Amino acid sequence: MTRSASVSRNTNETKIEVSINLDGQGSAKLNTGIGFLDHMLDQVARHGMFDLEVTAKGDLHIDAHHTVEDVGIVLGQAFNKAIGDKKGITRYGSAIIPLDEALSRVVLDISGRPGLEFDVEFKRAVIGEFDVDLIHEFFQGFVNHANITMHIDNLKGDNSHHQAETIYKAFGRALKMAVCIDPKISGITPSTKGSL
Repeated sequence: MTRSASVSRNTNETKIEVSINLDGQGSAKLNTGIGFLDHMLDQVARHGMFDLEVTAKGDLHIDAHHTVEDVGIVLGQAFNKAIGDKKGITRYGSAIIPLDEALSRVVLDISGRPGLEFDVEFKRAVIGEFDVDLIHEFFQGFVNHANITMHIDNLKGDNSHHQAETIYKAFGRALKMAVCIDPKISGITPSTKGSL
């Protein structure tokens, strides 16, 4: 059974549509109006092996904040819907990813409890025209609506683009690990509580 979902969210600030297939081939169709965000989401799809479609129209004449945050929110909602009852999943995932001088680690738990620990000091405030503060906003929106606990640490890095890219690649890899079905626990919820 394919684990997939589509979610739309319309507000006065943004109109977002996200479709995700957790058992995909790593293909992405992205049009958020923010080139750098599209580039990062492409990393998530490719390295997580998710099929991902994201369309966003936001109030970019103000800035990118609402669009980036809302894409994180809707992606989290779509993920939460696609993962379903969580029976048989590995549940935990982690990845440490390098890119030249940069190195980032993402560790996550599909726990049913939202939480984000974000320990990243970017070397620059902007990447092109992209405000690096929005990376935290994206992940905060995602974990709040995906109901996962996630720790993100940039361990090394001098180039902000490299720092960001290692984070998104590690996020994709860790998520891929966590959603994998473990044949040893087929049909079983991976928790002593019996639910997540």
